[in-house]
Amino acid sequence: MFPMKKLRKVSAASAAVLALALTATACGGDDGGDSGSSGGGDKKITIGIKFDQPGLGQKTPDGYEGFDVDVATYVAKKLGYTEDQIEWKESKSADRETMLQRGDVDFIAATYSITPERSEKVDFAGPYLLAHQDVLLRADDDKIKSPEDLNDAKLCSVTGSTSAQNVKKKLAPKAQLQPYPTYSACLPGLQNGAVDALTTDDSILAGYASQAQFKGKFKLGGFKLTNENYGIGVKKGSDLKNKINDALEAMVADGAWDKAVKDNFGPANYKNEPAPKIGDIKS
Repeated sequence: MFPMKKLRKVSAASAAVLALALTATACGGDDGGDSGSSGGGDKKITIGIKFDQPGLGQKTPDGYEGFDVDVATYVAKKLGYTEDQIEWKESKSADRETMLQRGDVDFIAATYSITPERSEKVDFAGPYLLAHQDVLLRADDDKIKSPEDLNDAKLCSVTGSTSAQNVKKKLAPKAQLQPYPTYSACLPGLQNGAVDALTTDDSILAGYASQAQFKGKFKLGGFKLTNENYGIGVKKGSDLKNKINDALEAMVADGAWDKAVKDNFGPANYKNEPAPKIGDIKS
């Protein structure tokens, strides 16, 4: 009889240990949830921005800054997230739709122009800024006063961008395209006269011109060659769209939008359009 009693005692002890282990596992199950869960300090929101566009979305040694960053931070706060709960993720132009479709980010604010083609793949809140294709000139240039004046001018052409090619095809067929790898590389060339103009969205140009080392050296032409309606991209069917629209309207109403424009574009004397109405897409 003694061996049987001993066996029953061991079995009971083993069952107790097993029960405790299962209870601990169940209690710890929340740790495996996704980063967007509402579990206290684990609550996170992932936002896509540009990392290399001064004045809009730029990664610096001190963190992230720019107009898109300010807009995204404001929206995140309205959605219930503090700044330390934001995870910033680089969203290059060619990757944006894929990142949203895969769920890599919750939303994207990265000079993301709303177009019919993109709207087939993702949804957009906004727009939150109406930009235009423009040209950046030297501050003392008084020769280029209209797009036609770009004929015979040296125009910076950035690899992978169609902005300069569009100007040459549609407005100034005699423009001389000078190839450069990036917009940042164009700026010293513009400053020293190797090129006469740089063209892309005016908001992007204003961001570059607002950098401390270029302050007062460049000016925008103000040509408004196209309309670029910047929106905040979300996954198709996401309920975030309406919530973000509410946040954008609040940002305009309380003056935070105007402050963000002044803080990020002010040094370039950027003559921005008024804050657009939600859903008002300029063609």
